[in-house]
Amino acid sequence: MSCSGEIVQEDSLIQIKPAIAEQLKKAKYGVADHSTVELCHWTKKSFKHEGNCYKHKFYGISTHRCMEFSPAGMHCENRCVYCWRPMEFYDSMKMNPEQVAEPEEILTKLMAERKRLINGYYGDSRNDKQRLDESLLPSHYAISLSGEPTMYPKLPELIRYLKTLKETRSIFLVTNGQEPDMIQRLQDEDALPTQLYLSTNAADRESFMRINKPKYDDSWERWNKTLGMLKSLDTRTVLRVTLIRDYNDQMESIPALAAMFQSASPHFVEIKSYMHIGRSTNRLEHENMLEIDEVRRFSAEVARQSEIFSVMDESIVSRISILQNTARFIDRFIDCSDTS
Repeated sequence: MSCSGEIVQEDSLIQIKPAIAEQLKKAKYGVADHSTVELCHWTKKSFKHEGNCYKHKFYGISTHRCMEFSPAGMHCENRCVYCWRPMEFYDSMKMNPEQVAEPEEILTKLMAERKRLINGYYGDSRNDKQRLDESLLPSHYAISLSGEPTMYPKLPELIRYLKTLKETRSIFLVTNGQEPDMIQRLQDEDALPTQLYLSTNAADRESFMRINKPKYDDSWERWNKTLGMLKSLDTRTVLRVTLIRDYNDQMESIPALAAMFQSASPHFVEIKSYMHIGRSTNRLEHENMLEIDEVRRFSAEVARQSEIFSVMDESIVSRISILQNTARFIDRFIDCSDTS
């Protein structure tokens, strides 16, 4: 594998290039080999009892005990226009199994990095010490952050390992849908997460290419293959739509989206405004964000036209609305006894 760009090899193991790792650390990421971890905005606010992530409101996930990480920190098949992660550093499309860290090694290193990040919050008396202590033992894992986690070839082993940890209550996996064979492996190898998210930003190929800027020539076909698998996966499924003004927010696009949602029949659909943060500010304008009222109207009309979805809830501060599938109804709340 090439040593150019964002990764280098050290003892045959893929490593994020030191100069890039330093930039990530300055941005408050934890870095280990080819993996990354971060304390998200809401986790840090939850230490002070100043609010929770919408996943707490929607699904009962404990914000301060959520660990967001990626086993493929600098690898992705897309260059999405709205991405606020450091994708400008990406240039590799392959993670060879013999050159990646083992799941237990990844988690051990990332947990240490996460502890280092959390330790910095003990000095602020406004933070709840009990919550900080509890946060050191995650009960929820969000496998997303930077990069595309399904590119990590040992993802089934990683998820199965997380399930063996005593404190684990739930695991969310976010994918761009470019690796349908990996999703099939998760099903076949009894390694599906508690909830699988598929990023869903367009109902037609032209919009898909404009928004996601994929590297694979058959990216639209790959994504549709993943979409078609959702009904048969033995886990909770979510389509996550990021609305971007002048890209995919037109009301004329709703019939195609509603038909897609009806056909794929996920358990939930999250419809969220693009947020003008991070590195996306280099590509989009503040005006590309939608107001919550616009998200509400769009969501209500999608639900009406789909015929099988209803508006379940919303988070005003996150500009997000969530639809629930009434034809495949499941309890919105995941059994997380440690939530508060």
